[in-house]
Amino acid sequence: MSLSDKSNILQQKIKNLPGKPGVYQYFDKEGTIIYVGKAKNLKKRVTSYFTGDRKASGKVKMLVRRIIDLHVIVVDSETDALLLENNLIKKHQPKYNIQLKDDKTYPWICIKKEPFPRIFSTRNVIRDGSDYYGPYASVKMMNTLLELVRQLYPLRNCKLRLDQLNIAAGKFKVCLEYHIGNCLAPCVGKQSQSDYLKNIEQIRHIIKGNISQVLRQLKSLMQEFAANMDFEKAQEIKDKIEILERYQSKSTVVSPGIHDADVFSILEDGNEAFVNYLKIIDGAIVQAHTVELKKKLDEDKESLLLHAMLDIREKLHSTADEIILPFLPRNPLPGVKYTLPKIGDKKQLLELSERNLKYYKLEKDKQRALVDPERHSRRVLERLQKDLRMNVLPKQIECFDNSNFQGAYPVAAMVMFKDAKPYKKGYRHYLIKEVEGPNDFASMEEVIYRRYKRLLDEEKELPQLIIVDGGKGQLSAAVKSLDKLGLRGKITIIGIAKRLEEIYFPGDSIPLYIDKASESLRTIQFLRDEAHRFGITHHRSRRDKGTLKTELTSIKGIGAQTAELLLKKFRSLKKIREASEKEIAAVSGPAKAHIIWEHFKKNEA
Repeated sequence: MSLSDKSNILQQKIKNLPGKPGVYQYFDKEGTIIYVGKAKNLKKRVTSYFTGDRKASGKVKMLVRRIIDLHVIVVDSETDALLLENNLIKKHQPKYNIQLKDDKTYPWICIKKEPFPRIFSTRNVIRDGSDYYGPYASVKMMNTLLELVRQLYPLRNCKLRLDQLNIAAGKFKVCLEYHIGNCLAPCVGKQSQSDYLKNIEQIRHIIKGNISQVLRQLKSLMQEFAANMDFEKAQEIKDKIEILERYQSKSTVVSPGIHDADVFSILEDGNEAFVNYLKIIDGAIVQAHTVELKKKLDEDKESLLLHAMLDIREKLHSTADEIILPFLPRNPLPGVKYTLPKIGDKKQLLELSERNLKYYKLEKDKQRALVDPERHSRRVLERLQKDLRMNVLPKQIECFDNSNFQGAYPVAAMVMFKDAKPYKKGYRHYLIKEVEGPNDFASMEEVIYRRYKRLLDEEKELPQLIIVDGGKGQLSAAVKSLDKLGLRGKITIIGIAKRLEEIYFPGDSIPLYIDKASESLRTIQFLRDEAHRFGITHHRSRRDKGTLKTELTSIKGIGAQTAELLLKKFRSLKKIREASEKEIAAVSGPAKAHIIWEHFKKNEA
């Protein structure tokens, strides 16, 4: 929408914008913030929304129609703008900004802000100055960590208000936890606050994954006790060291050379995106987390990854000075080293993160399909429609594949999918009748013509999408038949070439490459593989029947099984004729060998 369509006040504001870095906020007629964005140059960026760009998506045009007012905040640098944008999005949750799905259902480990801090798990993060570590996608992993802490350090788990005044006043009595050794009774002054807080500090390091640092401290303390002849305390420390070392040995060690790094990877799928995070400390993976993002204005991968990266690092209190990524973000964070690995341990880490994403999405798709199969199918069809630029949903898809053996026994197979699922009743086999010799193109032309000529004659429903297994040649052959039947342009038809999974359209020499992780490509591959499987099974059956009906099976007393064994051994009928009776007997046995040898000897005479 042009500037002339907006109020004079809005026009004036846009004209007077500075050419400096900053954040802009768009408001609707109710005064609600509907979008927050950052800019290196506020004037250029904001003006670009109102220049009537025809390439703008429908969602962007809808946003612009709703803008009634705008506010800007000028900052010193593009990085400042990025951080401010992130904070404002989290605060206001504007309708048209990337939506990071809330992960508050995941548990956290809380170290309560108290004179004698308690440590416990919680799903409610309260901003009261307490420290929260997580979130933990695996409750089992979190409980293992808490159990390790309890084994190493006797801590209180009561909710008493412990402070120096209450303790000095003698308001509390020791409980059962003290008597069974789970607590050192700070409530009655048996454990000092400084000693308690030393333990808490070591626990913080363990939760963060800095186990090596804690081990160093404990080993130094153990040697100190041993030097002072306090062997009982030295043994207690040794026991703790062994527990920690056992726990550390179970961690996923990737490389001792990677001390403190964050790994991020991203996977897009339609209007959704998934970002995986791995935390590496002292060469071990100590935390893994995946978040989901909802696109609002067709944001690119860079924007999505940057948004998730900022949010995750803030929530998980990460201060790692190295970030391993698949690509460089537009607005690098100051004081952080970015690594885009090509080989080595860091590349393997990135690939591990990407595999985690694929497994996460696969599980999510399975859950969606189980809970709401119709919605799942519709999403797949809508994605196919968009990727293949179709005008209608491909509710019925038919896929064709040819098979032959050195030109002999040519057959074709067609499989049918309805609502993105195999429809076995619609599967068909075809014997090639009019083509002689190995000619895949002519075979495809014949089968396509026969299939759709019959559907037209019988006035049956036509598919919305036809897929042929092969590249430009097979596709051109299939299109010839559609031309003869007057169906070209009425049904979308594509070819899929195996080598690079290219998608070809009629008359277009440049193939389409669909994202390898896309549900669209997976569905097309499934159709292609199913057609190949269905066709090859039928082809083998015909080939086996044909090859065994040889001169051998015409001999009285020689069956198909014997003939097959002989052909496998000698490779041809000619070589069986030339073989001695003894050589044949080694395969068929002496009685049958004599029959076969006599037969060939008689025919030679």
